[in-house]
Amino acid sequence: MPAILSRGPLVEDPTVRVGAGPIGIAVTPNGRHAYVANNGDSTVSVIDTAFFTTVATIPGLAGPVGVAIGPSGTNAYVTNAGSGTVSVISTGTNTVTATVTVGSSPFEVAITPDGTLGYVANHGSGTASVINTATNTVTTTIGLGNSPNGVGVAPDGRRVYISNQGSGTVSVIDTATNTVTTTITVGTNPIGVAVTPDGSRVYVANNADGTVSVIDTATDTVVGSPIPVGTNPAGAASSPDGSQIWVVNFASNSVSVIDTATNTVTATIPVGASPPGWPSLPTGCPVM
Repeated sequence: MPAILSRGPLVEDPTVRVGAGPIGIAVTPNGRHAYVANNGDSTVSVIDTAFFTTVATIPGLAGPVGVAIGPSGTNAYVTNAGSGTVSVISTGTNTVTATVTVGSSPFEVAITPDGTLGYVANHGSGTASVINTATNTVTTTIGLGNSPNGVGVAPDGRRVYISNQGSGTVSVIDTATNTVTTTITVGTNPIGVAVTPDGSRVYVANNADGTVSVIDTATDTVVGSPIPVGTNPAGAASSPDGSQIWVVNFASNSVSVIDTATNTVTATIPVGASPPGWPSLPTGCPVM
């Protein structure tokens, strides 16, 4: 295949070999490294994005699923669905420095823009755990709907949006009070949640419907008709400038690209077999 130009040298094949069953991924704020949760062998792979190589493998996790990195880039937070915990990984040493007990089967995790709080969707217990990142302790547990899954944080840090897969809803959390202020009905089996960089819209991947719902954050209501994408959409992420939403279609082996100006799919990109999704890209991260 043709060579691809990255920040490193020319490479013939940018495919990077990681662990078994990779599922969650997050990129450091400077764009230099990606952390991949390997659910199948309970490890985290660290990828050098300039050279498309795995530079470290972190063992000892328990069915890791979601990954988030704080705005300072010093720590990665990885949910362990198998142990009901979150592993805190130092990005400087690529070692686990703390383990935080949360709810049952935690899936996705997100960090507030100021880096002080982490929100964890506990799929098995129908709750969200709020982690104080300074002390690595849970300060609050919030009741949600059935099987919470995806987590998105508003850019001003005032609200958190968590999809409830079993309820077909999204819970809106006020971070000042850590209470659910409203519950929004979306499609069937919502999973991935993507908040636009300006905070005006939330895009929710409805896994069973093959659609994406769009929430207006000013009114906390779904606007327009659901956007048809591929089969079993799972993950969703916004481009750094907010002009596109990328949706991973698990059963279609593809990524749908949504134009946020028109809320239509402008491209469908074939990828590998059964992509699970849950991508996380920081604002300003270079797209390679």
